Amino acid sequence: MRWKLLATLLLGIAAAVAAASWWVRVPYAGFHEPVFVDIPKGTGTRGIARLLARAGVIEHPLQLLLVRAMHPGTRLKAGEYRFEKPASPWQIFDRIARGDIFYYALPAPEGNTIFDIAAALERERIMPARAFLDAARAPAPIRDLDPKAPSLEGYLFPDTYRVARHTTAGELCRMMTERFRKAWQRLEAPQVDMHTIVTLASLVEKEARLPEERPVIASVYLNRLRLHLPLQCDPTTIYAALLENRYRGAIHRSDLESRQLYNTYQHAGLPPGPIANPGIESLRAALHPADTGFLYFVLRPDGSGGHEFSKDLAQHDRAVQKYRRGLRKAQQAKGTGRVPGATPPRHRNGSGAGRAADPARSHLR
Repeated sequence: MRWKLLATLLLGIAAAVAAASWWVRVPYAGFHEPVFVDIPKGTGTRGIARLLARAGVIEHPLQLLLVRAMHPGTRLKAGEYRFEKPASPWQIFDRIARGDIFYYALPAPEGNTIFDIAAALERERIMPARAFLDAARAPAPIRDLDPKAPSLEGYLFPDTYRVARHTTAGELCRMMTERFRKAWQRLEAPQVDMHTIVTLASLVEKEARLPEERPVIASVYLNRLRLHLPLQCDPTTIYAALLENRYRGAIHRSDLESRQLYNTYQHAGLPPGPIANPGIESLRAALHPADTGFLYFVLRPDGSGGHEFSKDLAQHDRAVQKYRRGLRKAQQAKGTGRVPGATPPRHRNGSGAGRAADPARSHLR
């Protein structure tokens, strides 16, 4: 009789274990739209189980506790988790143990401005553009590096960032400036005026298309600065218009004539600060420019993205005419019949190469 009781008890335990094992492996979803569960630091398994059950991620808190009993030494990680499809308590436990928290992937390519980053953040519904711009206009996070910086422009290092839903604009800016600090350390730069180097690098970043041309373009700007020639850099004109909220997708005569301080057609020397966020190669080019006598450059008409560099205005004017002839042929071959005139062709960054054909002005391009 005693053996029968023991056998019945063992069978009951085995059945309970089997049922429990089945229960924690059955996919479940008590929600119709994706839900977020934010697990604060220090929350125990019971608290996590209640949060998940309340959100409809698991059917009952006991399910997570059963999985925990099978993995007593596993550490569950705090953070925000996104659930969008049925999953078993076993799978949920595994996700939290791996720390598979939810984040947005924010690409910030080389040459992006604070306006580009703000627009991407708002487009992806991560945060309002205005909130980011307000934070990016406060240079406190890099004041020790560049006391003259008017904003964080130039110091928001290009990379792809993991941004949580609760990440603030200030936190994101600090994340990006910390990445800049690490990149700068890798450059092992000598003692230099960082404000000048980063500003120059931002111009190089906006103009260069081919990596090997970065040091050459840096040399052009430095040669012009040495000779007290205006830089006449189109991307600075665009940035000036962006600052005044009047950029219309192309450079107009009113932009060239603007007295805004960033417009290097109207003001000598470098602009007051960077006009974009340069990558490490543009920073390296600004630190180690090529040794050239070039003062001008214009796009080649072959579509390679390369530039024709010139040492004097006459040579530069010939290069511009060559570019225009090549562009005219390309447009005629496509059947457009359009000849560049008042509206110059646009670069990747929106700048126009055609205006340099006017010999009455000592254009950079």
